[in-house]
Amino acid sequence: MILTLRQTFLLVALLLTGLTAGCAGQSPEARAAGEVFDPYEGTNRSIHDFNLAVDRSLFRPASNGYVAVVPPEIVTSFGLFAENLSMPGQAVNSLMQGDLPQTGLAVSRFLINTVLGIGGLFDPASDFKMARVNTDFGETLHVWGFGEGAYVELPLYGPSTTRDAVGVVADFFTNPITFARQNPADNIGVYAEIVRRMGDRGNYSATIDSILYESADSYAQARLIYLQSRRFELGGDQDSYDGVFGDPYSDPYEDIYAE
Repeated sequence: MILTLRQTFLLVALLLTGLTAGCAGQSPEARAAGEVFDPYEGTNRSIHDFNLAVDRSLFRPASNGYVAVVPPEIVTSFGLFAENLSMPGQAVNSLMQGDLPQTGLAVSRFLINTVLGIGGLFDPASDFKMARVNTDFGETLHVWGFGEGAYVELPLYGPSTTRDAVGVVADFFTNPITFARQNPADNIGVYAEIVRRMGDRGNYSATIDSILYESADSYAQARLIYLQSRRFELGGDQDSYDGVFGDPYSDPYEDIYAE
């Protein structure tokens, strides 16, 4: 039997949920001290090596070529298109988090950018001073009281935690677009996200290369930056921070605690 993309995502989500439930977890004291919980480090490092090989041989040259050939304005538009496609799912997550204002904002941004922004290729909602929305099912689980679990590195995706890994898969199902009637553009959200990531990889190539290829231990460095950034994002006051999370045009791979 050949599994469809949706069936495969659901199977992975169930497996990851079981992994999260079976994980002993990190003590509150260690978590409060900012310690890293990485019981699967051996496996994670093997996956990290695989991801590095894929990046070095395929994703980095493709991304650098993409941003070198495609005009910056079009790269930005494709990124905005992917962001717009995520808005219905972000609206659902905002609703599940009990954040009604953010739910309305996500729906409004989607409608405005779809209609006035030519399907989301432009961002007139921001011109109307509407705040950007950035949430996911990993944050929903955080709001519901689930701990972050163990650190994991996902094949072809990169740094995550068991909680956020469940969120990555679940976001595929919490987006109403996923269940739209089948058409030639089925799974367009997945393809758009890949293109968006190519744009990010190409635009921030110098920073990412310094982490992956110039660090004494690229695995530990990537792990630290991801956990610092994610913990700040979920626990910090984003409105009062003008760095990585407040400015959509700043470097998302910057170490927010670096001096």
